[in-house]
Amino acid sequence: MNDLSLCAAMLDALRDPAMIIDAEERISALNGAMKALAPSARPGDALSLALRAPDMLDAVRRVLVGGKAETANWREHVPVERVFDVFVSPLDIDPEKRCAVVTMRDLTDIKRMERMRVDFIANVSHELRTPLASLLGFVETLQGPARDDPRARDQFLGIMGEQGRRMSRLIDDLLSLSRVEQRQHLRPSACVDLVSVARQVIDGFAPIAPERRVTLILHAPETLNVVGDRDELIRLAENLIGNAIKYGSLPDQDTNVEISLAVLGSDARLRVRDHGAGIPREHIPRLTERFYRVDATASRANGGTGLGLALVKHILMRHRGRLEIASNPGDGANFDAFLPMS
Repeated sequence: MNDLSLCAAMLDALRDPAMIIDAEERISALNGAMKALAPSARPGDALSLALRAPDMLDAVRRVLVGGKAETANWREHVPVERVFDVFVSPLDIDPEKRCAVVTMRDLTDIKRMERMRVDFIANVSHELRTPLASLLGFVETLQGPARDDPRARDQFLGIMGEQGRRMSRLIDDLLSLSRVEQRQHLRPSACVDLVSVARQVIDGFAPIAPERRVTLILHAPETLNVVGDRDELIRLAENLIGNAIKYGSLPDQDTNVEISLAVLGSDARLRVRDHGAGIPREHIPRLTERFYRVDATASRANGGTGLGLALVKHILMRHRGRLEIASNPGDGANFDAFLPMS
């Protein structure tokens, strides 16, 4: 085995995409990870034809003419955006022909998490700042001009209580989301009757639904067992049914919210169907993003935190389930949660 063959065999042992480039800027060898990343790349091909990455090509050229090891970035936009950290190092196999080793590290998930973290902190700060500023403003008013005004005091205290409850709901949802994410790799193993979960949640909403002129209707078998965590499944059902009551009702009209449970193959399906105004199609792919709202004003007015469907998504991910959403404006919406059966 010559030196180049040995180096090629070593490339195959690497998890990250890697390749060897000869003095003519052609690919001498590449490993399986690189073949998966760039299916058109073949040994003997010019690097410039296999990968269209100007910064990386410039770094390879400088290394081949005697330069030191360099790093570069490569960003791929199709079929999905991906970001790679590229390391180009000289490889002196033949004293007369300098080669270079190119290794690539996928930073896509790291960059995505950094962006999500920044967005998350910005959103949390914004969501807490508004009610906190309101509370401080009312406290100052009660300490000053409204000190001896019982009517204003009662009004302001009511608003302050609602703002405090809003912050409390936000913190509760943040803590619940954090707990689910921390345990996401641990799949639940208990047997839970999804019908009893649905009945418990519906009973909890029984005093609230009539205020919105909503009737809750359950279609379910006697029992339907799934593998899951009961408390998390209750939270899931509360969010789906609660959203249907808040956003699926119609002004000054009686309407129904239908909750149905059924078996589809090896999964149990919990469907929550409302007959409200529906959701514009362009919003549906983003509904499970944290703090994403179709109508931010209506959401806050209804006590929403913008985290309910994000929590539903993560609960289903922990349970190895999935969420499907279908809606047309003017025709209500279907929220289908699929869970593996026991």
